[in-house]
Amino acid sequence: MPEQIKAVVFDMDGVLIDAKEWHYEALNRALRLFGLEISRADHLTTFDGLPTRRKLELLTAVDGLPKELHGFLNRLKQAYTLEIVNVKCKPTYAHERALASLKARGLQVAVASNSVRDTVTTMMQRARLTPYLDLMLSNEDVKEAKPSPEIYLRAMALLGVSPKETLVVEDNDYGIQAAKAAGAHVLTVRTINDVTV
Repeated sequence: MPEQIKAVVFDMDGVLIDAKEWHYEALNRALRLFGLEISRADHLTTFDGLPTRRKLELLTAVDGLPKELHGFLNRLKQAYTLEIVNVKCKPTYAHERALASLKARGLQVAVASNSVRDTVTTMMQRARLTPYLDLMLSNEDVKEAKPSPEIYLRAMALLGVSPKETLVVEDNDYGIQAAKAAGAHVLTVRTINDVTV
């Protein structure tokens, strides 16, 4: 890690928590009530990494999902996600160790996620990572979600660090675009197993 790094900002889903399948399952469970479903391939290539409200906008544009259903479907999807998180989200020793090691080196550690606040908070608590975090940001803390750089710019401002002092750990194209646009160093991981000390 470059010596000038003072803060490490992690994406959550697919980086610290293996939750991609959970989001896919929760969204489809809500959509099926209205006769819709997204394929796994579409989820991975188009929808993964986007906030639910953006996913619903895409479904309106492509499949004609009525906009009037967005609010209800969003709330339902979030409720289904939390149900899954409360059952499946568990601590991962490697991640606790990695974050503890970063803190021991004097680095600030944060999470910046396109998920909603309740999901971010619940996942971090269930994974026992909250004690290592200086900051948690969700898509509710910004006007524009990733791929906009806003969430990373806000994290850096709140942590009091510059882009050259920040390492962002990301796994998908939207997050990588956001981190690069924010001017931060970017470490790309393929799975949660890539996040180690």
